[in-house]
Amino acid sequence: MELIPSIDLRAGTVVRLRHGDFAAETRYPTSAAGLLARYAAAGARRLHVVDLDGARDGVPANEAVLRELARSHALAIQAAGGVREAATAARLLAAGAARVVVGSVAIESPDDLLQWLAQFGADRLVAALDVRLDAGATPRLASRGWQRQTQQSLWDLVGRLGDAGLRHVLCTDIGRDGALGGPNLDLYRDCIRRFPAIAWQASGGVRDAADLHALAGTGVAAAISGKALLEGRISDEEMAPFLPAA
Repeated sequence: MELIPSIDLRAGTVVRLRHGDFAAETRYPTSAAGLLARYAAAGARRLHVVDLDGARDGVPANEAVLRELARSHALAIQAAGGVREAATAARLLAAGAARVVVGSVAIESPDDLLQWLAQFGADRLVAALDVRLDAGATPRLASRGWQRQTQQSLWDLVGRLGDAGLRHVLCTDIGRDGALGGPNLDLYRDCIRRFPAIAWQASGGVRDAADLHALAGTGVAAAISGKALLEGRISDEEMAPFLPAA
């Protein structure tokens, strides 16, 4: 399993939200470029960069920062937030992003995502399928920066997209995100059991190195962590087993 450090941006500033709530924001004094350098030195290979303004408003607003990060060529950038048109995905890839993460389009217009897979290739796109569990523990998808809750199940959509060639899925349990409450291991075990051909990326709730080892045991391809790394809850030595260049 690979650890992918994550940076969330609002108006160019590094932040974290609790449970995806824009009113529950924590700002960090470090810069995105400084974090990239730190994670590259530790041995990371990729950096997950979320444009929160774009995720909410549908228009990327932090492209200048993303371009700066991509120009360093220190890490492969996985760009997320506000990618709702093929032209936007193409622009981000041209700016240096290695992969573009597509959320709302995947959920609301899956036929468009299928066209993008043909246009850009399955290894350049990641479907961000973020969920809240209902009373029966079924993962129900949310879109528009988690502001729009649907009744569509994760399983139904992954079944359709996987049959059409989707390879990379980033799944976040919204109830765990930014809360340092531990990842939803049962969810990811179920993801792997149902769809073993998908390269799953787990996100939400990582607290410490023990959580990384537990996630690795589920079979996910990658784990994304933001807050725990920002707050120094996982040391470089503890990260090393999950960093390809460590």
